Amino acid sequence: MTQSLTVPPNTKIELANFDPRYIANDWTKKSSAKEIAKLTATSRELAYRLYAENRRAVLLVLQGMDTAGKDGTIRTVMTGINPQSCQIASFKQPSHEELDHDFLWRIHNAVPRRGNIGIFNRSHYEDVLVVRVHNIVPKTEWETRYERINEFEQLLVDGGVTIVKCFLHVSYEEQRERLQARLDNPNKRWKFSKGDLSERKRWDDYQRAYEAALTRCNTEHAPWHIIPSDRKWNRNLTVSQILHETLTKLDPQFPACEEGLDGIVVE
Repeated sequence: MTQSLTVPPNTKIELANFDPRYIANDWTKKSSAKEIAKLTATSRELAYRLYAENRRAVLLVLQGMDTAGKDGTIRTVMTGINPQSCQIASFKQPSHEELDHDFLWRIHNAVPRRGNIGIFNRSHYEDVLVVRVHNIVPKTEWETRYERINEFEQLLVDGGVTIVKCFLHVSYEEQRERLQARLDNPNKRWKFSKGDLSERKRWDDYQRAYEAALTRCNTEHAPWHIIPSDRKWNRNLTVSQILHETLTKLDPQFPACEEGLDGIVVE
């Protein structure tokens, strides 16, 4: 049985229908490592051409429950890409200045420049996830944000930004194991907070919030990809494949060089 990473727009998404341990095409941890190395090497060249072309940008949006592997995905997928052409933004609790603006203001400021690949480690979707689960703003407010997000993403696409949205789908049991591993490893205990346990108790609330966001913001111009993430290597392979496919379709080209350069000898 195969499992699609995407669903058509206007289709209700229920996460229970997506297996977070699903693996396509008989990949293994060993074979995936070789494939990721090939994909990242090609993506690195394509990213260089995108930077030189300086006409378009790519925005990779990573969302997921705690421990889903956003940091690990970034480390693997962006291996070797020139930091000069890569922007990473992580969205935490908004500052006083950010709260004085509309909820998309801080997001728009972090959109990648032309020629760059941008990565959002969490994103504007926090404003229909955390705020909904914790009742930070009234329902009458966050209910309007889905359509505003769709319009915002259309604005970015119209401006030359290709949006790749990945929901890193991890299971309840896998999250438990990863949280426990953080506690048991002295070198990773710094990543653990007692607040992680209180958030875990809201698992069902977050699942419903994610289903709403995935359903209502799954558009033709910015579709969601649901990434099986219980196996880290499979998650990294899948996102690497999607990013590689995106850059290949864009097919960025080096700009024309200045005329009259042939025969010049630099002394």
